[in-house]
Amino acid sequence: MKTYQEDPVVQKNRWWILVSVAMFTFMSTLDSSIVNIALPTISNDLAVPMNKAEWVVSIYLMVVCACLLLFGKVGDSFGKIKVYRIGTVIFTLGSLLCGFNHSLAMLLFGRVIQGIGASMTMATNTGITTEVFPMSERGRALGAIGAFVSLGSIAGPGIGGLILAHFSWSYIFWINVPVGILTILIGEKFLPNDITMSKKKIDWLGFVTFAITIMSFFGSVFIGQEVGYLQIAPISLLIIAVVFFAAFIRVEKKKADPLLVFSILKNKMFTMSLITALLIFSANFFVNVVMPFYLQNARGLTASYAGLLMMVFPFLMVIGSPLSGYLTDQVGPQKLVLIGLAMLSVTQLMYIFMDQTSPIWYYVLATAIMGMGNALFQSPNNTIVMSSVEKENLGVAGSMNSFARNLGMVIGIALSTTILYSGMSASYGQRVTTYVASRPDIFIFGMRVTFIASLVICIIALLLSFSRFRKKAVDETVY
Repeated sequence: MKTYQEDPVVQKNRWWILVSVAMFTFMSTLDSSIVNIALPTISNDLAVPMNKAEWVVSIYLMVVCACLLLFGKVGDSFGKIKVYRIGTVIFTLGSLLCGFNHSLAMLLFGRVIQGIGASMTMATNTGITTEVFPMSERGRALGAIGAFVSLGSIAGPGIGGLILAHFSWSYIFWINVPVGILTILIGEKFLPNDITMSKKKIDWLGFVTFAITIMSFFGSVFIGQEVGYLQIAPISLLIIAVVFFAAFIRVEKKKADPLLVFSILKNKMFTMSLITALLIFSANFFVNVVMPFYLQNARGLTASYAGLLMMVFPFLMVIGSPLSGYLTDQVGPQKLVLIGLAMLSVTQLMYIFMDQTSPIWYYVLATAIMGMGNALFQSPNNTIVMSSVEKENLGVAGSMNSFARNLGMVIGIALSTTILYSGMSASYGQRVTTYVASRPDIFIFGMRVTFIASLVICIIALLLSFSRFRKKAVDETVY
């Protein structure tokens, strides 16, 4: 068979293939956010300061972003399904190692292993889905992937809080092991053998320069948050990142088979869709960072009640994503993207006007609109990304799509905390890096400034999308 869409066995099993891919997509993305709520517990249990414990979150995101382009290219060259299968095993092994709470070094090692496995699955999941599903069902399939990505990225605090209420923090990682084994078994039964392989050489020099760029840049961001951005360490790391990024571009332009095919970025619809995804995931993480403080500290709610309220978002994603995928296949992706982005902008506006006396139903309504807006945005945007490239570049396109999402998460974490604490410091009249006890007014001021920034991000994404769709419509009319 030339394609999976011509193989009757693959088509018979296509929804089982999607189940395998979607479950691992959820787990690998969940691990970007679920650890946040457990950091105080981990810090106390391992007897390490909070700033060191925060590297449990940071190192995972850094490794994922550093490896995504490599495994996207490896998938295109030697088989996406092969890379995906190996990634599932590595991620599950890393999850097992993370739960053995002997030391911070052991935990960080486990997170590195997890990050490598996660990057292998993230780099190939959308490419596999695009190859397996026919165009008439692609919106629904990619909508499911997008739903599980968003669910994983935003549901972490809620699920983590529920686990910590009954078990030790080790189970935040160990819960992946039985689910991972089940997913591996489903994959072994239903995933086909690879048929699309370019057999091109891997650009290892490009990978090394790109990985150093990513690790140095993120290191600069996270260390800068701890000690200040004008200190020698973050400035030095930023300079290293700039130098190696320049080297990466120089290397890639000279390679016959580069890690990043720059010609793919000339596709404006593809590039603008990636930028929009980056902006929206960044805005999502503004909410992810701020809302636990708002619900637990400013409102005085219990961790379990706050976690339950934060589950409104993933619940609406579960409801809205199948609908979004179906509508994408029926009416096309462009209108849905614009409606979703408009709803996300409305949500940020509603959050700006919240304070410690706002009724709970107001928060639930705003968060429900956000969940439905994300559902309407993710599926059609993923469809645009993956349908705008040639089949031989699906792995690179999928890895770049995942990279944009993960970069958005990191930018969201760094930018939201920086803006939040800067706003609180301005209100308090001195430097603030945590919630000020008995002064919810200071936090509310910082929260409002933060959501003004996230509103601006959503409006930029909306204007970019409107511009790209309008230009495409004009070009098609002229043609």
